[in-house]
Amino acid sequence: MIKVLIVEDEPDLLRRFSDAVASNSSLKICGAVGSVTEAKAAIDQQSPDVVLTDLGLPDGSGIEVIRYAIQANSDCDVLVVTMFGDDGNVLDSIAAGAAGYLIKDAMTSDLVDSILEVRKGGSPISPAIARKVLQRFKVSIKPVAVEVENGNGQLADSPLSKRETEILRLVAKGLNFKEIGDILSLSSHTVTTHVKHIYKKLEVHSRGEAVYEATQHGII
Repeated sequence: MIKVLIVEDEPDLLRRFSDAVASNSSLKICGAVGSVTEAKAAIDQQSPDVVLTDLGLPDGSGIEVIRYAIQANSDCDVLVVTMFGDDGNVLDSIAAGAAGYLIKDAMTSDLVDSILEVRKGGSPISPAIARKVLQRFKVSIKPVAVEVENGNGQLADSPLSKRETEILRLVAKGLNFKEIGDILSLSSHTVTTHVKHIYKKLEVHSRGEAVYEATQHGII
């Protein structure tokens, strides 16, 4: 079962999110808290697979929760569920390691689907937020013919190999690991191994961080 920690300070929303998670037999609530301090304690005690967090919390920012969760367990996925859709919060969340970003008006079924999707390697994101991200980070597939490789099969001025770059570009487009494997004729296990190598080379801990760093440095 997928262990889910919910971090939300509004009681009605906390109840709504908890009911949504409890409605699916593949999910298990391992905590439902309303502050950064409580979230950190729950992460240490429960080791959740997925953390749903708001950004506006009474004792700090959900950005702290994102960073803490990723540092505690690099396999943990963090989904932001918030009312804040401005560029600053979106980009800060992605840079901190968030794997998905949802606006609170999402339907209960969408929330459950997003949790399941993120554990399959996807990056669920509300349409309005996706548009902002695409406007900020337009991902273009460069023609292979103009890419110069060094002797190690890496693209010039990039720490990533040609294959790793291909995979990261597909990750940036929102594809999950299985979909990427189908496109590149690789097993999902092989894709996962490449992604771990990407994380190590870019010194990041999540898909969102990897895309952000690669875009900032012109790798993709």
